[in-house]
Amino acid sequence: MNRADQPPSRRAFLDITGATVATGLLAGCSGDSARPAPSASPAPTPAPAPTPAPVPVTGRHQAGVIHPGTAQPHLLAVVADLGATVAPGPLLAEIGEAIRTLTAGSDPRLLGLPPGDLTVTIGVGPRLVRTAGTALPGAVELPRFSRERIAPPARGGDLLIQICAGDALLLPVAAAALLEQAGDRVRERWRQFGRRGSEVPVAEGRSAPRNLLGFIDGIVGPHTTAEQERDLWLAGPPAVAGGTLAVLRRMELDLTRFAALPVAEQEAVFGRRRASGVPLSGGSPASAPGLGAKTPDGRYLVPVDAHVRRANPTVVGVGHMLRRSYSIDHPAPGLLFISFQNDLRTFTATLSRMDSSDALLAFTTTTAGATFLILPGYGPRRPLGSSLFG
Repeated sequence: MNRADQPPSRRAFLDITGATVATGLLAGCSGDSARPAPSASPAPTPAPAPTPAPVPVTGRHQAGVIHPGTAQPHLLAVVADLGATVAPGPLLAEIGEAIRTLTAGSDPRLLGLPPGDLTVTIGVGPRLVRTAGTALPGAVELPRFSRERIAPPARGGDLLIQICAGDALLLPVAAAALLEQAGDRVRERWRQFGRRGSEVPVAEGRSAPRNLLGFIDGIVGPHTTAEQERDLWLAGPPAVAGGTLAVLRRMELDLTRFAALPVAEQEAVFGRRRASGVPLSGGSPASAPGLGAKTPDGRYLVPVDAHVRRANPTVVGVGHMLRRSYSIDHPAPGLLFISFQNDLRTFTATLSRMDSSDALLAFTTTTAGATFLILPGYGPRRPLGSSLFG
């Protein structure tokens, strides 16, 4: 019998057994050895996530545009049509009351979900605006642009229901409640879920999210009260004062082709640094791009076809838009772009200039588009839409 075939000695057996027991005690791997000692403190229970503060529903403006100050991460936009014989006034008043109960958490259709920072913003399309006055802001349809592939159901619409919240579960629940409230008076055209990327600080007290292309989105806009009064809110006529105009554009993005570009070329498309959002001309993320700045050999630091140059409000000769972009992955990867402004030309003139030469548009295809008058704010004595359809 060779040494390998010999049975282990009693001493070897005890050595092996002792090592095994010691290992089990150290690792706490099974049986009584896995139980904590009586004196061990129990693991702390994780604190629940704080509930977002509610957003006031009533006031001069509807919630969901500048309130809350940092937009909630989740959005659902529902676009619908009203029946030809449906009176908008009573329907909008009912929707406004339903919004009040949903955001207060007193509506059983919320299924027990805490409303948190839920906001619902209602807009009406050009057809409905024209029934109240053909010269009113919001009465003009959004024109067609290049790089569009929009099926008829995804162009235009009578009613916009924009639902935003920190809790994504609230979006379809609130939409179902509001559509149930409207009943057969409305017919849904299309809907789109979207999510904002991680917020990045861009100035003191202000942040903006990254988009699906990796760049910080929505840095420029009317951020101060004076800028918002100038460029965002409608001052009149009285029927629309306190409202604004919204443009929705759903865009597919060619992520594969964009991602194949070197980072320097990606930055040339936007005119900003990808990591920081700083313009290629320098400064901070909130700095105005130096459109005249050049390299020593005479090249513009911000390329002539860069997005920040082509869409620059000063160059276009229009006011600022409040821009909100939400990343989407259905029906295709892309963005749901929403802008708010008090003059539709702010958007149309900007996009017309971009159409002629904007490096970013080469990576986009628009598959849905519409414009809506975001109704003025409302309250207990002033139902939603009553100033326009009362």
